Amino acid sequence: MATFVLIHGAGDVGWYWHLVEAELRRRGHDTVAPDLPCDDDTAGLSEYADAVTAAVGDRTDLIVVGQSMGGLVVPLVGERLPVRMLILVAAMIGLPGESAADYWTATGYTGEPWDRYDDEIALFYQDVPPDLAAEAVRRSPRQSETRMSEPSPLRAWPDVPTRVLLCRDDRLFPPAYLRRVATERLGITPDEIDGGHTPALSRPARLAEILDAYAASTR
Repeated sequence: MATFVLIHGAGDVGWYWHLVEAELRRRGHDTVAPDLPCDDDTAGLSEYADAVTAAVGDRTDLIVVGQSMGGLVVPLVGERLPVRMLILVAAMIGLPGESAADYWTATGYTGEPWDRYDDEIALFYQDVPPDLAAEAVRRSPRQSETRMSEPSPLRAWPDVPTRVLLCRDDRLFPPAYLRRVATERLGITPDEIDGGHTPALSRPARLAEILDAYAASTR
């Protein structure tokens, strides 16, 4: 069975994955879901990748999964560790040397959902049970933007199987946008799951089922 390395998005914590972790462990997999140093003004993408690799320790048979901005960390971990697969879930897909701040313009992002939705729950958690959505917001740390303009240290996308999973009702990364970015940047047609931007909270069993199937495809 695989070890799933689960990377959360901006202004979030590893708790985001807790329901998916339970489902994956029930299927016999190991999991690790570290907290990134999101609120640390001295930390950039390299330090985020440091936190993940330190949490992995001596685990093997790694499948690295990233959600939202965690997608920028996924290939950095793939450069540092021997991984079996990379998986991007409703995620940013960065290029070598591209900063997180430049990502939006570089990908032709034209949506401004924070102008259309009046709070975090409406934008990110519209289909998450209210108690879980409230807990997610409560746990959310401040996201430092101090080093967001620094070029990514990524040298090249790792030469390992990569999958992209989009969410059909994602208000931040609409399906048409993410399909185009995945095709242009990775030559990949994404798979799809119902729901909004945070499927690990809204559809943990279904997401775990998909991740388990991805793992089985590389055995």
